[in-house]
Amino acid sequence: MIAHTSRLQAFVKLGSFISDFCENHNLSENNRYSDFNDILVKAGQQNSWFTQENILFALEQWSFLLTEEQLTNWLSNYTFTNSKEVKTVGLVMAGNIPLVGFHDFLCVLLSGNKVLAKLSSNDTVLLPFLSEYLIQQDPNLEDKIQFAEGKLEDFDAVIATGSNNTSRYFEYYFGKKPNIIRKNRSSVAILTGNESKQQLTALGEDIFRYYGLGCRNVSKIFVPKNYDFDMFFNAIFEYKDLINQIKYSNNYDYNKAVYLMSEFKILDNGFLILKEDESFSSPIASLFYSYYENETELKQKLEEHRDDIQCVVSDLKVNNKVNFGETQKPKLNDYADGIDTISFLLSL
Repeated sequence: MIAHTSRLQAFVKLGSFISDFCENHNLSENNRYSDFNDILVKAGQQNSWFTQENILFALEQWSFLLTEEQLTNWLSNYTFTNSKEVKTVGLVMAGNIPLVGFHDFLCVLLSGNKVLAKLSSNDTVLLPFLSEYLIQQDPNLEDKIQFAEGKLEDFDAVIATGSNNTSRYFEYYFGKKPNIIRKNRSSVAILTGNESKQQLTALGEDIFRYYGLGCRNVSKIFVPKNYDFDMFFNAIFEYKDLINQIKYSNNYDYNKAVYLMSEFKILDNGFLILKEDESFSSPIASLFYSYYENETELKQKLEEHRDDIQCVVSDLKVNNKVNFGETQKPKLNDYADGIDTISFLLSL
């Protein structure tokens, strides 16, 4: 049995609204979208990384997931009981990409619990707008969704997303409550040299979508010895206009200057810097690479660093594998850090 059918239907209606908005928001006669258009403008003014294109991309991905079929199939893997005590779950949300905390928000409400959300200062307008729409569809949600202005208080459990530094703060303040505390993760790609141009172009989507700011963005590639980087650079050339985004351009110029002054050997195509580096997380406008001797050793290395890796783009059989171009299109059961959020919430 799936609990809280009215909540599920509210999310289905939200998915339809988002789908219609993404398809028709530019049509002048559709004044019913003007408020949401204004919200997108405000979100971009608040966070200049949140371009209209990227916000619409994020919204579109959610419109594909918020259907009755998708939601029901996902939740059918869990056992819900109406007698379960309602808990208040604090959500500390990141602000690196648009609506990055929406999956946690969805999980809390569909598990029958209350949301107490602490929004990132970089992303304060999108989720409240969508919450208002949900409440219009299901007025019972009004006292189930709350946004915290100051410090999180009066909660039964917490899901907090941040950096390795903030995770120590989270563990100090939230450690005594049931919690999921997420740290820095990055995504990687394994290339063999046999990829098609189409695959490498799709990899550009994994690298550049949201300017590389998400944990599902590829920030490191593993390549065989004597790999021909010209194939890679030719395939991603269509993303060259990224350099026209001022913050991206500033990061590109800064990182290039640092690398050159440090006399690091780099590869550069005018909008992306490749640097040989063992680290997994590269700065904006940079992509780290490492050579590998054989697939077995590489898979072992990835397993040793599994807590640093969100997903792996490759044609090879590896854990957390994602197809080329698909990292920013997670499914409902693609849980961050591999922790089943619904199971956690149902166990409270």
